[in-house]
Amino acid sequence: MSFVLGVVFGIAFGLAIIVAFVKSENARSKQRTDLASGIAAFARMTVEDSRKIFTPEQYPSWVVFSNQQKLAWLNSHLEKIWPYVDEAASELVKSSVEPILEQYRPVILASLKFSKFTLGTVAPQFTGISIIEDGSEGITMEVEMQWDGNPSIILDIMTYVGVALPVQVKNIGFTGIFRLIFRPLVDEFPCFGAVCYSLRQKKKLDFTLKVIGGDMTAIPGLSDAIEGTIRDAVEDSITWPVRKVIPILPGDYSDLELKPTGVLEVKLVQAKELTNKDLIGKSDPFAVLYVRPLRDRMKKSKIINNDLNPIWNEHFEFVVEDPLTQHLVVKIYDDEGLQSAELIGCAHICLNELEPGKVKDIWLKLVKDLEIQRDQKNRGQVHLELLYCPNGMNNGLSNPFSQNESMTSLERVLKNSAEGKEVSPNGSEINNRREVIVRGVLSVTVVSADDLPPADIGGKADPYVVLIMKKAQIKNKTRVVNESLNPVWNQTFDFVVEDGLHDMLMLEVWDHDTFGKDFMGRCILTLTRVLMEGEYKDTYELAEAKSGKLNLHLKWNPQPIYRDYQ
Repeated sequence: MSFVLGVVFGIAFGLAIIVAFVKSENARSKQRTDLASGIAAFARMTVEDSRKIFTPEQYPSWVVFSNQQKLAWLNSHLEKIWPYVDEAASELVKSSVEPILEQYRPVILASLKFSKFTLGTVAPQFTGISIIEDGSEGITMEVEMQWDGNPSIILDIMTYVGVALPVQVKNIGFTGIFRLIFRPLVDEFPCFGAVCYSLRQKKKLDFTLKVIGGDMTAIPGLSDAIEGTIRDAVEDSITWPVRKVIPILPGDYSDLELKPTGVLEVKLVQAKELTNKDLIGKSDPFAVLYVRPLRDRMKKSKIINNDLNPIWNEHFEFVVEDPLTQHLVVKIYDDEGLQSAELIGCAHICLNELEPGKVKDIWLKLVKDLEIQRDQKNRGQVHLELLYCPNGMNNGLSNPFSQNESMTSLERVLKNSAEGKEVSPNGSEINNRREVIVRGVLSVTVVSADDLPPADIGGKADPYVVLIMKKAQIKNKTRVVNESLNPVWNQTFDFVVEDGLHDMLMLEVWDHDTFGKDFMGRCILTLTRVLMEGEYKDTYELAEAKSGKLNLHLKWNPQPIYRDYQ
């Protein structure tokens, strides 16, 4: 009986295992089918579909969606005709580039000319072309080019001490995007009047310099001078917004040439939470600002020693040629004395984000490289005030940044001045130039604070605010509010300001103790906004604090001084 029972249980157990195995295989088969269907769906997915599913942060850094069309056909033909292009174009390029190099020749050199110039045997590769819809009356296209060539370029360099050096330029690597503009469109073949070309974006420009039969280091600074000359020549002769105009049909095409369109006023206010680059002490930061990276157009701030939260409050002015595509670049460096400065971080802002005639107060996050947008490391922030003034703008707005360097700090004035007329005793009119000195009374009402960090053992604080006019070193302070993290003061202080354009208001929050005081945070404000608006209320977050905000009411009562010039 037990034998029969064992056989029955064995058969049942075996059947159960077989059923379980079959169900498992069916389930795995279904999973493989679903996975294959999903992969097939991804294979059919378009770029637009993927953008609906994934956010930009979810893509790997190497994924790039391009609107460019490939140009394999052009590259294959260019390779065939390149030997003829080299022979025909080398002399033309040489004669065109030599005057530009002479224009940017370093002062330590007596002459800088080509003794040999050929483009080599390696043709450039055009990696893509795209049409730009910019709303203009014409056709704009951009062509991306890559060239790792083997040209034969030798520069004959003569120094003022009579030393002649043949310098070879080798290992050239270039990647960039050229912009072509066909404008204006006409009803005569070839249907456009002129062609403009420019280097829209320079992604890479690498080369090495070698003295034939000698050592480049024989003359200190020579290599850097020549390299800087070449880069400045490329930047200022062909890089956008500079453009070359080639007339195709007879006509006046002066409107296509590069012209200044306005002025960008920049006030470099401060930076905070900068990365420390020094092993002993703190970094000694300074800033370099530019719209076009030319040595004579780059501005450098003063150096603030041993400070990770520097305050500059410096003003700079830049010429703008194309506000739609140009941008302001700010780079913060750590000064290393005789050694090369070390980059702390950089930031940029597109000029098309600025409203003409209106000051923009902005904090920019510093990154390691402007080309890499996914830098998550905290390198600090930089505080700027920006004002873009187009040429011919006449909207009654004063330029709060402008100054007259010939005057004292008390007499710095707004650039746009009033024009007055007087009548002389004989009845004729006398034109006087009247300039307004920015002087007045600043009324600051410290209304209240919110969410201050606790500073006492009991989780409370006894806060008060110290107000400081930085340039005049005038101080005031509020009363102490005991045991409160949300104090209310409603106290007003008046400051006589002699230089409203360049003074700053600093507000420091302190915790009062019987035997001392504890720092709780601070706010730093320029007077630009109150000069422009006259009066405003706003809330400011405390810097150098875990939390906390200050509620302020500022009012400007101008007391202008007028100076008339015959």
